[in-house]
Amino acid sequence: MNNNDYREVTDEEETGSDRGTVVEEEKKEVAAAEVAGEQEDKENEYEDICYICRRPEHVAGKMIKIPNNISICQDCMQKTFDSMNGPGFSMDDMFSMNMGKMPNISMINLSDLQGFVPNNQKLKKKKPKEKKEPVIDIHKIPAPHKIKASLDEYVVGQEHAKKVMSVAVYNHYKRIASGQQDDVEIEKSNMLMIGPTGCGKTYLVKTLAKRLDVPLAITDATSLTEAGYIGDDIESVVSKLLAAADNDVERAEHGIIFIDEIDKIAKKRNTNQRDVSGESVQQGMLKLLEGAEVEVPVGASSKNAMVPMTMVNTKDILFICGGAFPDLEEIIKERLNKQASIGFKAELKDKYDKDENILQKVTVEDVRKFGMIPEFLGRLPIMFTLDALTEDMLVRILKEPKNAIIKQYQKLLAMDEVNLIFDDDALAAIAAKAKEKKVGARALRAIIEEYMLDIMYEIPKDDNIGTVTITKDYLENKGAPLIAMRGCPAIGETVRPQVASGE
Repeated sequence: MNNNDYREVTDEEETGSDRGTVVEEEKKEVAAAEVAGEQEDKENEYEDICYICRRPEHVAGKMIKIPNNISICQDCMQKTFDSMNGPGFSMDDMFSMNMGKMPNISMINLSDLQGFVPNNQKLKKKKPKEKKEPVIDIHKIPAPHKIKASLDEYVVGQEHAKKVMSVAVYNHYKRIASGQQDDVEIEKSNMLMIGPTGCGKTYLVKTLAKRLDVPLAITDATSLTEAGYIGDDIESVVSKLLAAADNDVERAEHGIIFIDEIDKIAKKRNTNQRDVSGESVQQGMLKLLEGAEVEVPVGASSKNAMVPMTMVNTKDILFICGGAFPDLEEIIKERLNKQASIGFKAELKDKYDKDENILQKVTVEDVRKFGMIPEFLGRLPIMFTLDALTEDMLVRILKEPKNAIIKQYQKLLAMDEVNLIFDDDALAAIAAKAKEKKVGARALRAIIEEYMLDIMYEIPKDDNIGTVTITKDYLENKGAPLIAMRGCPAIGETVRPQVASGE
């Protein structure tokens, strides 16, 4: 038996032991309180939504809370009471739990309803007016030349398009920041971009939104249909913008919506059926482009009874539409040939057949003949084109932008401590292959990925590899990439012999 089995514990030891336990418990309580406080603050950021009518708090008014964090607006609660006081229902049914005769109530487990509204369907509360700061500060709006300089870092070429976009965006946000100060009302600077596939339309808009730090929603016009038909409603484009703004209505109302493939909603020719995805969509988009209060679903692309709704004003939302308009070139050629086919100075009909940038000669009338209605074009006052990518531009795209494809692969191999080099002839060969595919810059990644697959698979096997050089012969399957081991001279370099002093 150990003598310490019956050792007397002093008050100091007991106090110290208890103190340690108390301190640990206090730390746990403080941590739990902090977590609960953070969770409460996060919940307070969002509005309550009525469980019955699905209206948010700023529309339905003050909510009534019932157990399990369920909110009911006063209108729905009053309707329920009125129904209970009506004929066919007695209080005996309620006390006897005859739920079949109770309006708006069914046999459900209220514990299953806790947290029934996900965060992506909740709206953020509006800030109080006294603390509200302007969403757009006129003094912080970058000048057009600064916007273009930011675009130059990521987008090669397209000088005219970048200049037009910079000025239009600058004027748009100046219009928002200035507000309605006098009788002169400035119209929105909605844009229509026309350019071949892969020329950088989407990338320009993404870079623009990132530079301005505004929410951006990108949607495809091919999925849009008239309300009531299978497909996305026209208001769904605003719902995507609201989701991009983290359900902050005020921030979403100053964002950018890019509608790609806008040429796919052109008026259908020679059809006897209802044009639900063409002219009808153009008609439905008129109010959005001009500016109107629209009711949009929160956290969903279509309206239904289980999705909360909110109102969004599109008056200050910048709409940018883009499309390739594949048959527009023939319309332009027809117009130009018609104008130049009369008189002694008549030009050959095939003069414009090999003109890759014939889209630069487009007019509003050409786009109208393509199938876009005049009312729709009138709400897109700024129309410009993008140049088709040449081989030289494709080479520049490979290596010049901040996040150029070549730089991405060099960074990947640098993580394995390997230096990646592309010969100029190799870059030209890649650009030529991409040009043949006729899909613009999108082909560059696929081509490089094809030839880099084996290299990126084999390199981690050998720690002695220091440099890999991609050559034109390798791209044409006439040879292998040039590999230099660590400690060896780089390819193309020679070791100069050491010359003794005095010789």
